[in-house]
Amino acid sequence: MDEILKILLLFLVGTIAGFINIMAGGGSSITLPILIFLGLDSALANGTNRIAIFIQSISAIISFKQEQFHQFKLSLKLSLLTLPGAIIGTIVAVKIRDELFQKILAIVIMGIVLTILFPRLNKNVKIEEDSSYNSWLLYPALFGIGFYGGFIQVGVGFIIMALLLHIMKLDLVRVNMHKVFIVFVYTVPSITIFMLTGNVKWSYGLMLAAGNATGAWWSAKLSVRKGEKVIRIVLLVAMLIMALKLLRIF
Repeated sequence: MDEILKILLLFLVGTIAGFINIMAGGGSSITLPILIFLGLDSALANGTNRIAIFIQSISAIISFKQEQFHQFKLSLKLSLLTLPGAIIGTIVAVKIRDELFQKILAIVIMGIVLTILFPRLNKNVKIEEDSSYNSWLLYPALFGIGFYGGFIQVGVGFIIMALLLHIMKLDLVRVNMHKVFIVFVYTVPSITIFMLTGNVKWSYGLMLAAGNATGAWWSAKLSVRKGEKVIRIVLLVAMLIMALKLLRIF
């Protein structure tokens, strides 16, 4: 494929992924396999994808702030608890064999496909803001999120949403608000490790980041209210195809 076409493809895919990531999660299930299919090995694709995730998170945080949705003190507290796991997960990601990583990625994508087949939570449900945040489960759960995010990233948005909904009892707008901040913070040490080990392709990463930032900006503005049914169908088909390719079924 011509290099210019690759760059344009990455911007388009990044825009879709950024929109999906902020709306719900799973955008990296598109971008990471695309980077692998464009010829990058697993560690290089994983590191390159983090450039897009980092820029996307900044874009979404700014957009949420403009919409008057921010609780930076609480977001930072939650985010810091993910850092030890993120560092360990990233080190594992850099050292793991390419073939094994692709098999794990395929299984994760298939798992996300299954979650999409089930009915989504009612987005109109509002939960009281004074709900307790003191569950002990929060601490190991955030460590686990950091490890998973540092290792593979794909679908981490779904996991963070489930955690904040069920443990912290937050409404979905605040769930997404905290989610983007958590991802932003744990991506800092993760992307640093990938950079230091030479696992970032900057030309691909920056173009993917431009797309992700564009999609994330508008997704935060719309706040998961429009177009979700169509996106779910497209995401479902795309992930099925990519998972089958990663498993070398066709």
